[in-house]
Amino acid sequence: MSHILLVEDDPEINRLLTDFLTENGYQVTSLFNGLHVQDCLAREKIDLVLLDIMLPYRNGDRVLADIRRQYTLPIIIISARETTQNKIDLLRLGADDYITKPFDMEEVLARIESSLRRIQFQSAVPKRLQYKNLIFDGEKNTVFLNGQELLLTAKELAILELLMRYPDKIFSKANLFQSVWNTEYLNEDNTLNVHISNLRNKMKALCPDEEYIDTVWGIGYRLHKAED
Repeated sequence: MSHILLVEDDPEINRLLTDFLTENGYQVTSLFNGLHVQDCLAREKIDLVLLDIMLPYRNGDRVLADIRRQYTLPIIIISARETTQNKIDLLRLGADDYITKPFDMEEVLARIESSLRRIQFQSAVPKRLQYKNLIFDGEKNTVFLNGQELLLTAKELAILELLMRYPDKIFSKANLFQSVWNTEYLNEDNTLNVHISNLRNKMKALCPDEEYIDTVWGIGYRLHKAED
């Protein structure tokens, strides 16, 4: 049984989500503010976080940043803010997905299932992958660059694993998006580009002189191919 941490200050929404997810076979721990999220994550084995942004005492974007400093588990934002820039900012902070209020319960369930499936798939293929000084440990779901651990979101980890597992393949944006998010790719959706940019920035911070992901213009992305 997967364990979901729900952080939502609206009592009615919190109750509805808790009841619905429990009925669908999930264990749910509910919080109503952002103060005790870290304590809960340290105490409980949480598989996924559903996180509201407009929280009392400690705002959701700060909670998101706090979680990402220590954990790679999937985080799905639920928020009434629906501007494209706000979504991009939260994705850059480390969110894996974003659901806008008001939402459909079945959509929430589908997005949770998709995120957890990706984690289960990664766990089911324990294999060590290496490219230059970049090492992916599929058994522990960790990535090391120059001997230092890269702290990646679940989606960033999934993207990097696909690129490293198939180093000679050029992934179209649609193919990469559908493989990682398990949903239809829309041309105007900037989600994938943001995650690729985050990946590059994190790797460049540890190894500024190396390239790891190539943009194949007009097609998509691939693992960096050195010039002959």
